[in-house]
Amino acid sequence: MSSVAEKLARKTSRPVSGGTKQVRLKLVYVDFWSAVKLSFLVAVALGIVLIVGTALIWMVLAQTGIFDRLSGLFGEISGDTSFSLTATFGLPQVLGFSVVIALLNVIVGTALGAISAVLYNLSVRISGGLLVGFTNQ
Repeated sequence: MSSVAEKLARKTSRPVSGGTKQVRLKLVYVDFWSAVKLSFLVAVALGIVLIVGTALIWMVLAQTGIFDRLSGLFGEISGDTSFSLTATFGLPQVLGFSVVIALLNVIVGTALGAISAVLYNLSVRISGGLLVGFTNQ
């Protein structure tokens, strides 16, 4: 019994009209270190986005006066009028927490990239690989 990949490979033997050439290739191996490097770079980029986004959101909330309103609300509820939300959750504290989360994301993202490359390389032994079609136009 032939697999779907073999049926698709037989279809590529027919000439394609219009001067375009179609090629079907199987992805049977993902280089481990390339996957680790790529996942590391993507995780670093996402970490930078996380830190900058956190800073921008905090600045927007501070400029709109949300923190002052929440401090007043918590002060009324607790009866302590000296409570300040910005003293507890200031920009340095929020950015510090954001940096810690970004570092953890870099470590976990890199590890997941490595694990996914290993799992793909192991699953290729069972499935035969991923069939990818390309064409030039």
